[in-house]
Amino acid sequence: MDYKTFDPSDELTAFIKCFWTLEAPQEVEPEKQRIVPDGCMEMIFHYGNLFRQYNGSENFIQPRCFVFGQITSPLDIEPTGATSIFAVRFFPDGFTPFATMPLIKMENRPVALSELYGEEGVILEQEMMSLLSNEERIQILENFFLKKLVTPDAIDRLVKSSIETIIDLNGNLSVGELSDQLNINRRQLERKFHSVIGLSPKQLSKIVRLQSSLKMLANKDSVNLGEVALESNFYDQSHFIKDFKEFTGMNPGNFYANNLKMSSLFSSAE
Repeated sequence: MDYKTFDPSDELTAFIKCFWTLEAPQEVEPEKQRIVPDGCMEMIFHYGNLFRQYNGSENFIQPRCFVFGQITSPLDIEPTGATSIFAVRFFPDGFTPFATMPLIKMENRPVALSELYGEEGVILEQEMMSLLSNEERIQILENFFLKKLVTPDAIDRLVKSSIETIIDLNGNLSVGELSDQLNINRRQLERKFHSVIGLSPKQLSKIVRLQSSLKMLANKDSVNLGEVALESNFYDQSHFIKDFKEFTGMNPGNFYANNLKMSSLFSSAE
């Protein structure tokens, strides 16, 4: 697989973490890949064959162009042929200024651009599908996003500060500690998170801590769950495994055995 990232312009660095591309040939025997939460929403453009998504006993073909809402539980995807993707990865609160529906309604599903933006979304999709270079794609998308922004202050600064604190501490603080630190009522903080991010502070903290654990697993030659649990500041190994299974649907050993192949790309917290 050929995976590349591109930085956004200065005007959009508060909202967009990166643009990324993924190219891969058709697999003789397509393999399901597990995708786990990372707290970031993404806008996806499929130039190659589409992907099949599995949610429990249900499965369906994803749209060609869509925004994927916050992922709160594990899901599997499978290529139906050769892969060619251009995408935008937003910061946890980065998509809010561009949303046209409550983020909670986008949770765990790909929302087609036509559903989000109507005729404007159809035109954007057609324009993006006609372009051949990543430079042109980035320019078109940045123009689209900048037109949506009235002011850079569209981000809720309190939520932005909360996210930075959670990430800096790798998710190792309670909601009560966070609300005390920011001098805001806990319920008010939770309402802000649900509105701006589509996740609760607790969910985001657990996801950030999980991503930190995944990095440790990916960089180790062998799996030592006790060591990873300790380094990730879990109370004990059993708590680590419980949270891990909540977001990945499997225990750490089995997840590690799958080489973290696609999840390390689609759910990268870098």
